[in-house]
This record gives sequence, C-alpha cells and structure tokens, in this order.
Amino acid sequence: MSDATAAPAQSRANQKKELPEHFRDYKHVWVFIEQERGEVHPVSFELLGAGRKLADKLGVELAGVVLGAPGEGTRAAVKEAFHHGADLAYLVEDHVLADYRNEPYSKALTQLVDAHKPEILLLGATTLGRDLAGSVATTLLTGLTADCTELAVDTDGSLAATRPTFGGSLLCTIYTLNYRPQMATVRPRQMPMPERDATREGRIVPFKADLDEELIVTKILKYIPDRESSKTNLAFADVIVAGGLGLQSAENFQLVRNLATTLGAEFGGSRPLVQKGWIGSDRQIGQTGKTIRPKLYIAAGISGAIQHRVGVEGADMIVAINTDKNAPIFDFAHLGIVTDAIRLLPALTDAFRGRLSPHARDRLAS
Repeated sequence: MSDATAAPAQSRANQKKELPEHFRDYKHVWVFIEQERGEVHPVSFELLGAGRKLADKLGVELAGVVLGAPGEGTRAAVKEAFHHGADLAYLVEDHVLADYRNEPYSKALTQLVDAHKPEILLLGATTLGRDLAGSVATTLLTGLTADCTELAVDTDGSLAATRPTFGGSLLCTIYTLNYRPQMATVRPRQMPMPERDATREGRIVPFKADLDEELIVTKILKYIPDRESSKTNLAFADVIVAGGLGLQSAENFQLVRNLATTLGAEFGGSRPLVQKGWIGSDRQIGQTGKTIRPKLYIAAGISGAIQHRVGVEGADMIVAINTDKNAPIFDFAHLGIVTDAIRLLPALTDAFRGRLSPHARDRLAS
C-alpha cells in the first residue's frame, strides 16, 4: 500500500531528493496507546521506548495517542504514557469510543492526524492495532509497513522500517518517501521495554472528534471475555523451552514439556510443528507466531531459519541443541550444544529436577 522502496539504507544515497515543501508541516513521533477496558497493552510502552529514540534523533517531541470513553482508565493510560517516555499526550474522549470498533476509532485517529500532522505514527501489530492501522493508512492515503523488527531514522529524516519479506527468508528496509505520516506496526516483544519513571509528567492536548453513534454501523451488544486468552503466555514468559522437527515425532515433544514443567517454564515450538499438528498455533514461536524476549530460551532440534530468528533474538540467553553443527541457529545462539536433543533433554530434566527445589523453580520462572 506504500510507494516504499526496499533498498538497503546505504544504497539510498543516489535516491535522495529534496522533500516536498508541505512535509515541513508534519512533525513529531506518535505512538498509539492501545487500551481495552482500562488495560494498556504492553506493546504500547515498548513502542514508546522505540519512539523515544526516533524522536530524540529527529529533535522532536514524542506523543502518546489515547482514545477512549471519559473516565479514570483513559486518564490512567495518559499518565502511563508519560511514565514511559512521552512528552505529551493527545487525548480523544468520547462515549462512542468506549469499546473498540474500527469505524469510530479510524475516524477519530484520522481526524487527529489531519489536525496535528505527525511525521511518524507507530502502532502495535496486535489484532486491534493491525485492524486500525490498515484502515487509517488507507483513509490517509499513506504508506504502512507492517510487522517491523527494527525502526531507525535515515539521514534525511525518513523512517527506515525493517521487516522480514519473501516468506521470511530476507530482511528488507522500507521507506515511505512521498507521503506523510510514515506509519508502521511492530509486534509485541520485538522492542525492549523502557524503564518506567513515575516522576515524569507531560502536557495533555485534548481533541474533540466528530463522532455520531447513530452513524456507526457496528454496535457492541455484549462483552464476552476470551476464556482461552490466558492459556499461554509465551510473549511475556521469562523461561521458554521449544522444540523443532529435530525431535522427530510428536511423542518426543513430550521431552520439551517435561523440561519446561521442571523449570516452571512455558513451552513452544517452530512453525513446522504447528503444521504437523504436534502443538497448537498459540504455541508457535517465530515471525508468524509469537515474538519472545525471555531471560532463558532453550531451543531443541530447531534449525533456526530467519523466520524463527526474528521471533527469538531478543532473548537474554539462547541455548541451542542440534545435531547439525552448521545449523543457522548456532549463528545467533549464546550457547550451542551439538548433540541429539532426544538424548540430552531427559538428562537436563533429571539434572534440574535434582538440583531445583519447587521454590527455586518458582524463582527462576519469576
């Protein structure tokens, strides 16, 4: 949807041209603060950390954008935006925005952008964020780079948004050269969480959106919470054990589960395991699954293709177990063990079971 170019940053030297005069009206970096029923999605704070770096390099302000019904929850979201790095917050309060619906949220955010003209607008690549970002970018007739793994600012001030492409086999950097604002979505846990500073404050810019409930087609009849929403917590787990095709069978995947249970950890796997039906899609780790940033990640029998690397390279410690010494995962793992995971996993489980008390396992997981 963008007039984007996927050329590497260093190859853009010959492409640079004077930016259009009207681009000077677009300033500052915005982060959409995603919240539902008083709960702010953590990806919003992660984006504020990334946005802070972009804003500092551009010499502009970082703003959080909060949409919702008037009330304490909305105001609390504004305060948290300040605590996580925002200089100011655009606040759009309306009872029409009490629950997320694409039409009123798209109208409100589009009107806000038209009025205050941000240079960069970032949203989380969540179910809500993807839905909203696509419709807003389409309405604004601007470019949108989805599922980014890295954000930077080029020498001419253009947003350099890096994402996997060609089925995840390559990483490309995309520039939206001729349109503003420059929009991008980033998946949860892709960016580090900034340190919270409860002493930080900022200014609030209220905005009255032109919304009419009678003109909104969709209606909220009843809220039914997802009973499965807490089934897995891979994105925010501190210890994760995962398996790949090197385990050879669904029965052998139980070895991953056993080690995870012993460590008080979560378990997951690579995409081929989901395709084979060994695990559910909610346990998939990688580009098309969950992005994770655990303190410890143990990958057993996973080759480590770029699709998987994108989802795990933010881990503090990656331990890779594979029979192939040339497996790509050894290129980015912190510790590599060349052996058969089917033999090593039971030994690891027994060793940890003998050394870790239940209290120690709980402490490791926390």
